[in-house]
Amino acid sequence: MRRLLMLLLIATTLAAGGCSLSQKRIQRADAVVALTVDRESTCQQADRCAQPSPLREAAVEADAASTAARPVHVATLLEDGESALAARVNLIRAARSQIDIQTYIWEMDDAGKLVLDELIRAARRGVRVRILADQLFSFRDPDVLAGLARASDHLEIRLYNPTFQSARTTPIEFAAGIACCFFHFNQRMHNKLLVVDDLIGITGGRNYEDRYFDWDDAFDYVDRDVMVGGPAAKAMSQSFEKFWQHKRAVPLTHLRDVNRAIVGDTDDKRVWAPPVYEHPDRVANLLAESEDADWLAEHIGAATLRLNRVEYLSDMPGKTDEPKRREARALTRHIMGLVRNAKKEVVLQTPYLVMSRPAKKIFATLHERPDPPRVVVSTNSLASTDAFAVYAMSYKHRKRYLTDYGFEIYELKPHPSNADPDALEGRSTEVAIPPPPTALAGSGSGSTRGRSRGAYAPGGGPSESSGFFAVGSRASRGARHRPAPLLTAGVRFGLHAKSIVVDDTFAMVGTHNFDPRSDHYNTESGVIVYDKRFADRLRGSIMQDTLPGNAWIIGPRRKTIPVLSSVNEFIGDVSERLPFFDLWPFRYATSYELKPGCIPMRWTDPRFYECYEAVGDFPEVDVSLKLIYTRMITAFGSSASGIL
Repeated sequence: MRRLLMLLLIATTLAAGGCSLSQKRIQRADAVVALTVDRESTCQQADRCAQPSPLREAAVEADAASTAARPVHVATLLEDGESALAARVNLIRAARSQIDIQTYIWEMDDAGKLVLDELIRAARRGVRVRILADQLFSFRDPDVLAGLARASDHLEIRLYNPTFQSARTTPIEFAAGIACCFFHFNQRMHNKLLVVDDLIGITGGRNYEDRYFDWDDAFDYVDRDVMVGGPAAKAMSQSFEKFWQHKRAVPLTHLRDVNRAIVGDTDDKRVWAPPVYEHPDRVANLLAESEDADWLAEHIGAATLRLNRVEYLSDMPGKTDEPKRREARALTRHIMGLVRNAKKEVVLQTPYLVMSRPAKKIFATLHERPDPPRVVVSTNSLASTDAFAVYAMSYKHRKRYLTDYGFEIYELKPHPSNADPDALEGRSTEVAIPPPPTALAGSGSGSTRGRSRGAYAPGGGPSESSGFFAVGSRASRGARHRPAPLLTAGVRFGLHAKSIVVDDTFAMVGTHNFDPRSDHYNTESGVIVYDKRFADRLRGSIMQDTLPGNAWIIGPRRKTIPVLSSVNEFIGDVSERLPFFDLWPFRYATSYELKPGCIPMRWTDPRFYECYEAVGDFPEVDVSLKLIYTRMITAFGSSASGIL
């Protein structure tokens, strides 16, 4: 303990005054980059040798047809990982002047290396490429970043909010961040954005990592993006520019460990080499699809809608400095306004069902109306989530969600029947223990870290989670941060999409998790579409995830013993309202499965117990320390819900 405290003290001292580099060292690194940067140009044409793209062409046509009074947009929901990745590659190859990309996580696995390689190829064609990634969960290898700093003179990378002015955050620095500067360290850039030539952009839940594109062997996300072409893309570019120019967006030469790697390696030009992929055949197939006009028309073009009113909204980067400023929380305030004005129905999909105080007030007010709107919530179960600490808070407040807010809660199964077939193809169901992570060497060579299979998700795998516990899990990479072990084998799926539909009229797809962290700490972004056709499609997609084959429904326990059931409910109510020592094990609500021969119905239906069978609080979860952790956080972690 004394050693730990001493290390924390040293790290805190470094954090307080030993982080910033001298101007002389920055200038030296800048000079090395200028002398050794790859200035290769693979194209001399005015259009930068851009490839034809039906996606970009549709955006050009919509932009040309727009007027100030009547804008025209094309919008496409990207529901599966294959289409989402192919669209990105297609747009990158079609870029003629500029590509701006903003993300929360960038892993150097197959998906991360593929997109990075495509961006470097675009830069070498003469396209200006800018990457802005949140520091805590992106790249993390200063040697790789030192190479990327010199990969092309048209490529520039900045990391957002590097608390210790380094690309890599060690466990000691992580602990020091909590000790010395918690609020600064805890505020992250959660935006995800790809915008090409100010004409077309993609935003939504996906980061750059295999599991966001159905490429992970053990754990994949059910996620969603929206691609928008037309005037809204200019708002995307303007938002990116504000973040890029913000003081927290730090160039690579200003980072201590990257600077050291650049200055100490002046003879190595570190030319970017074609990446070595773990699954090269899969990558080759994806690249072929991204260039196939027929495939793009079938999988993306057919789902595209032409519509008018579309808004791209983003919190200001200043939100991380003053999170309570109204003008800095544009997206959050807009979402709250949409929900507050709901008349008939709110359909919400979020990975983390933890409500902020304003959200609680809004939903309570809606439920108190004489004719309250229906509120459907699609979220994770303990079996499907990779953020069990956050789930514990949702589990604690189940009764409040059902009775005070009238929620219909559907929790995703880990093996839903509508799982993307591409994510299951050729996957093993055997359980294997992964080898220790292997760091990537150089600029694209080496092997990715090992991954476990079957009933266990990767121990070191990144979890966006929206919370502080996820930050810790990614820093420590310990086995106790794996998702809960299951009784069933196979590729596990977890919900990661963040979307909302109000009254079949307004629809939002973005990064906002509708939780306290998204409200007050992280910066968020999203597209809001005012079109019934788009809203209907998004609603249909969310409601599919609530079907009996894909989710369990949460409902009150059946009161089989009148007196004892009432006593149990009373004790449970008292226990739930305690900020600490919420130890009563018998909760008000539990998970239900539809019986054969019955039709789906709401938990408020009088026939509910005739057609649904209780399957326990944590179905499909094996008895393990995860259950103990979940119970403990439910009992003692209520005060931390705002930062989870």
